[in-house]
Amino acid sequence: MSRSELSLSERLADNIVEIIRSERLGHGDALASSRDLARRFGVTTPTVREALRRLEATGVVEFRHGSGTYVGPGIDRRLMANPHLPRSTRASVLELVEARLVLEPAVAAAAARVRMPDAVRELESAASNALHPPEESLRRSVHFHVALAAVSGNTLLREAVEALLQVRAHDQVEIRHRYNDRARDHAEHLEILQAVRDGDAETAERLTRTHLAAIREAVLVADFPADPPLGSPADGPGAPPAQGTGTGRAASEGAEK
Repeated sequence: MSRSELSLSERLADNIVEIIRSERLGHGDALASSRDLARRFGVTTPTVREALRRLEATGVVEFRHGSGTYVGPGIDRRLMANPHLPRSTRASVLELVEARLVLEPAVAAAAARVRMPDAVRELESAASNALHPPEESLRRSVHFHVALAAVSGNTLLREAVEALLQVRAHDQVEIRHRYNDRARDHAEHLEILQAVRDGDAETAERLTRTHLAAIREAVLVADFPADPPLGSPADGPGAPPAQGTGTGRAASEGAEK
């Protein structure tokens, strides 16, 4: 679709994104008011609000009641989450864990080889999230495995891990509920962190693989509501029979995995 074929609100949304980029605004920075944007572009305030709602749907901006409009966490996101996905099942959660097992051990090895100094400091901070979830909004905290990818110095690797967790956010929440031993999670993150600090790529890769394999086992044995009979198409590989309808949601939403 050419730019001339876009609706006014779509073109306006593109223009607002250009403002964000040209002014080098980042997540959490305030945007001009809808009224000011309307004057700037010579359109009505309702048209600006429609454009902002489009951007809100993809996380590019976020509204704060009584405060204004701010740059959202999706400003640099390449992959977008579908908010209307069906509820998580054992199969969908296992699919996420398996994808992470393919990607993240190699990312940890790369992080140990490169060790970007600023990113290592952020990783140290993120390592405490499992035991002491940050007081600020979870959307503003940095997931340990995203911070780990950042240490590699490869922006695309960081974005790939972050996008995977965001696109399958509901399944990631289920992982947190099933792997709910905070002390163990924290200890495993600290071991990975130390291997990265030491520049030990082989150990960082092995520890990350072991950590994610333990998460996979926790998902395999956990209760899921209304699990289908063993062997049905909805079951993941190796999934055990349904064990009841409990959710096992003992962990705080803030726990890292």
